Amino acid sequence: MPTRCLRLLPFALTLFTVATARAQEEAAAPAESTSIIETILHGGPLIVMIWLAIVATSMIMVTFVIQLFITVRRQSLAPKELVTALKETLLAGNFQEAWETCRANSKTYIASVLGGALERIGRGKDATEASLIELGIRESQAFKTRNSYLSVIGVISPMIGLLGTVIGMMGAFAVLGQSGVSDPRKLAMSIGEVLLATASGLFIAIPAFIFYYFFRNRINDAVVYADSELNHLVEDIPYDEVQGLRVGENFNAGDGLGGTKAASASQKVSVHLTTNCPICQAPIVPGQNPCPSCGSTLDWQQ
Repeated sequence: MPTRCLRLLPFALTLFTVATARAQEEAAAPAESTSIIETILHGGPLIVMIWLAIVATSMIMVTFVIQLFITVRRQSLAPKELVTALKETLLAGNFQEAWETCRANSKTYIASVLGGALERIGRGKDATEASLIELGIRESQAFKTRNSYLSVIGVISPMIGLLGTVIGMMGAFAVLGQSGVSDPRKLAMSIGEVLLATASGLFIAIPAFIFYYFFRNRINDAVVYADSELNHLVEDIPYDEVQGLRVGENFNAGDGLGGTKAASASQKVSVHLTTNCPICQAPIVPGQNPCPSCGSTLDWQQ
């Protein structure tokens, strides 16, 4: 009898091995045939809506990141060509022409801030510098507000994933309560929905926070650079000589630019840039001296 049992032992081991292999194949088959989309659809309308919210949040994050990469740069806030043109125009004393240049480039940070400051140039140095600070804060706030949306996305995306986790766990416990562990496939799919929702929320939140801190430092660097260029542009403005000048839509030379003081002053102007008198802004031929309109003496330079 023992000998017969020993003879049947290899056959029994073979049957056990085959049965085990089939059981493993049957257990692995549902996992291999179940895709992520099928798992999401299996969760029902609520899970689908949560996943749509996650996808929309990720698309919004990518949009903000691309937009900030393009706009938040030193060259975007203070283009070298524009800075050079404004510097030459201001040195020539053509403040109205500089304002018009700023107006034509009003979407640029440095032009928007300088254009508003030039409108107060006739009120003196303190008013002009105060305007630079005020407008600089307002313009930079637009970049900071846009960047803050990345922080908001970093906060709400895990919450959306957590909502999917709660709903998925409710479904998993419902399956467990109805059929116990007799149907492990349904229980596994419910747990899979939980893990997918949680992982997707974190997958969006982590890069959102990384880009938020990256752009926060980049905005500060670009704004400091642009403000430095603005200070260099206005530091040589003769505020005493332009007292009363009104630059902008309602241009007016003012009382401070007329009379004997304006006529006796020698203004340095460029032959290549100046087409209007820097004192009265009347049209003038380059090289003409004095100005036929206000009688100011002009120091024409090549």
